[in-house]
Amino acid sequence: MKLTAKGRYAVTAMLDLAVHEHQGPISLAEISERQGISLSYLEQLFAKLRRSTLVKSVRGPGGGYKLARPSGDIFVAQIVDSVDENVDATRCMGKADCQGGETCLTHELWSDLSDQIHQFLSSIDLASLIARREVQKIAARQDALHDELVRMPAEPEVV
Repeated sequence: MKLTAKGRYAVTAMLDLAVHEHQGPISLAEISERQGISLSYLEQLFAKLRRSTLVKSVRGPGGGYKLARPSGDIFVAQIVDSVDENVDATRCMGKADCQGGETCLTHELWSDLSDQIHQFLSSIDLASLIARREVQKIAARQDALHDELVRMPAEPEVV
């Protein structure tokens, strides 16, 4: 059982947005560069995040995305749920038809584990993640790398 790329990328992008929320609206291109997530994939994820009212889009020059509410009010489970991700430890996807159309011997165990994981993710908000020293160090490193790339002069065109 694992969380797929969709859920992991959505949480990563939302955390990036929360870390940089003091800078105003953040473009998906910036998140893409810092986090190494394809821009087209981010566009798909942010359409779902916007429909779930977790982010707001700002149009025009200097536009981008910002959190729709304070980072302390956005929980990891909400992000995962908003992109139609399902953390499910059962092999039947929770349908209880694991063994020839019937419930298997360990279905309830794996179903309970799935519930525990969701409950755990429901207890973690973006603000508490930002407060972690490791997250702050990684964000600072990513920002420094991003700033360095932005300042690099373009290669002269060879004719």
